[in-house]
This record gives sequence, structure tokens and C-alpha cells, in this order.
Amino acid sequence: MRTAVLALGALACLGAPAQAEISSYYGKELAGRRTASGEMFNPSAMTAAHRTLRFGTRVRVTNSRNGRSVVVRINDRGPFVKGRSIDLSSGAARAIGMGSSAHIRMQDSGEKKDCRDNHRPP
Repeated sequence: MRTAVLALGALACLGAPAQAEISSYYGKELAGRRTASGEMFNPSAMTAAHRTLRFGTRVRVTNSRNGRSVVVRINDRGPFVKGRSIDLSSGAARAIGMGSSAHIRMQDSGEKKDCRDNHRPP
């Protein structure tokens, strides 16, 4: 896994204040396995794993170095490595030009999201 320092983090739905966090990404090694939401993991999709954000929450992640951003959908739980708070799919990391590390901002995308207690997709 590669790590990236998050300059800001905003927890959509929960309304938590922004804070510095650490991110990583995962990819081909988990392709085809089921995520915590029940869907198959696609490393090319614009998805992410978070411990507490509701499945379906959309978060905009922006690389501070180049200004590139992508909206990811939370579809999995994790990361389960101490000190990290979000895992991006390798496709999302590639889309924002994230190398082995990058300073990024994470914020509510402003897109409609389901904030109900949803553990599995319908």
C-alpha cells in the first residue's frame, strides 16, 4: 500500500470538522473480492474504504500539488492499519496523480448521498 498525507478531511454526513489524516490505496491484489458493502471490488472504479462513513457517501478528493480531483464513493470498510483513515482504489489514486505520497484534501462532494444506516446495498 502506498501512503498519502491528507491535508484536510471532512466526514460527509457526520459533519465532523476537517483534520489532517493519512490515506493509502489498494488495487489489483483485491480485485474481484467482495467489499463490506457486498459489491465486487473493482480497482479501476472511483471508490474508497472508510471506517465510519456510510456506504454510498461521495467524497471529493483533491491532490494539492496538481489540483486534480475525483469524487469517490465509499463502498468498503477500512483501512485497518493504525494511523490511516481512508483507502482509495488504485483507479482513484491514479486519477488524481497520487504517487507514493501526495498532499490531498478530502471533502463532502455536495452530491446527493444516502445518510441512512446502510450496511448492505438493496
